[in-house]
Amino acid sequence: MKYVVVTGGVMSGLGKGIVSASVGKILKSYGLTVRMLKMDGYLNVDPGTLNPYEHGEVFVLNDGTETDLDLGHYERFLNLNLDRDSSVTNGKIYKEVIDNERKGIYLGKTVQIIPHVTNVIIEHIKQINESDVVIIEVGGTVGDMENMVFLEALRQISIKEKVVFVHLSYVPLSSGNEQKTKPTQHSIRNLLQLGIYPDIIIGRCGTDLQQETKNKISLFGGVEKSCVISDPDAEIYELPLLFDRQNLGNIVMNKLDFEINQEAEKNKFKELDLWKNLVENLKNKSKSVSIGVVGKYAHLEDAYLSIKEAVKHSQMNLNIPVNFEIVEAESENLEEKLKKFDGIIVPGGFGIRGIEGKIRAVNFCRINKIPFLGLCLGFQVAVIEFARNVCNMDDANSSEAAQECPNPVIDLLFEQIKISDLGGTMRVGAYPCVIKSDTLAHEIYNKDTIDRRYRHRYGLNLKYKEILERNGMLFSGTSPDGKLMEILELNKEVHPFFIASQYHPEFSSRPEKPEELFMGLVKACAEKIKRL
Repeated sequence: MKYVVVTGGVMSGLGKGIVSASVGKILKSYGLTVRMLKMDGYLNVDPGTLNPYEHGEVFVLNDGTETDLDLGHYERFLNLNLDRDSSVTNGKIYKEVIDNERKGIYLGKTVQIIPHVTNVIIEHIKQINESDVVIIEVGGTVGDMENMVFLEALRQISIKEKVVFVHLSYVPLSSGNEQKTKPTQHSIRNLLQLGIYPDIIIGRCGTDLQQETKNKISLFGGVEKSCVISDPDAEIYELPLLFDRQNLGNIVMNKLDFEINQEAEKNKFKELDLWKNLVENLKNKSKSVSIGVVGKYAHLEDAYLSIKEAVKHSQMNLNIPVNFEIVEAESENLEEKLKKFDGIIVPGGFGIRGIEGKIRAVNFCRINKIPFLGLCLGFQVAVIEFARNVCNMDDANSSEAAQECPNPVIDLLFEQIKISDLGGTMRVGAYPCVIKSDTLAHEIYNKDTIDRRYRHRYGLNLKYKEILERNGMLFSGTSPDGKLMEILELNKEVHPFFIASQYHPEFSSRPEKPEELFMGLVKACAEKIKRL
């Protein structure tokens, strides 16, 4: 097996996930099969119970694995579905080691970091097979205590396997706009002390690296000048193209001893040319539509990263520029803030905070005929708003927000009633949804059944389905047995575009295959502008 390992230096937040995904995109364009792996140093078994303020959104895979948001980048760039083997944390590794010790698997040995913990890490890495190359991103910064054991395991693997180490480091600008290499030099020294020698060094800077900067990094990093790559400020989807222009793909292919024949070059040109055309549409500066996301993490864009990217994918394919903005759900003058938008998204979330603001946003969209898309909790608050203001149930609510409410139109799913643990216990992962014919949902998807990813404990209380339908709400998507309502909508004669899903469509959207609900929303916003 062959591996590309991406590490980071100087500070976190440089974009190792984007770099890893970009390298994967380039290698895949040559015709290689690529698998991805993210290693995170925290002791949580998975990020499923983490507050978005900690690491941003939780990204859900088809098999129900709750992962770091970087796996969303991997799926979007490479247009593939990952699985639970694509994510490991220190918590997951240590739990397995301790479980093994309790079972007596170590036969009375003293359990140590080396070899027992590193061996489990190596086993996890080697589980990922049936591919030409595995790209491994090591979370955090070289020198952090949390990722030391991962780096040691990777050092051991590099003794027997073909491994290319790619080190991403920060290159700051001085007050005189001089590119400073000293932080990168120290970062490389930290890597060398761990027995790891970088093959490629990528400099993250606001601008392209100057030749003098590359020469210095080459000298102190012990790599060829051609192996020092610029990572300037750019649209994230442009990065594979920027890297390809610097010959990064050929460098990695050669270091991994892959043959680059005429067919591979032709395939790469075709794939990246299609990608380039999509990226060019993001530069369209014509009249744009404006979409607002009403959430409770307004100052943390990463909490809604997949939604932002899904909207961007629609822009890339429709060539309709989109302005995207997050609005605080608890704003006192919320309705006034929403007036400037052509369309509104109410996203998922947990807990009581912000729910009433989201209900107000739904009401504003319904009354003013603003294109509306609800996601997960957005589906639930759409039901609550409709029950209160159309069905005259003033006390309608969710039992999550008000346990003793007289009319819990949203209630705990039956299988969740006896579950008390929070981690890994939700209805999570991909499930089928059956779509009724002659509905907006069917018009959008043009399919009778779709598979989408869910992450929820609450859903529509079926006791209220009849009264909601009698007053004009249509449940156009259900689980195959008809017991779970998955899509709701209002008739087009009542509202031009009002639809919500219990699932998370944003997790399925890709630049090369945008999710249909977001495409529908952007089209509806463009139509709204035409009518004005």
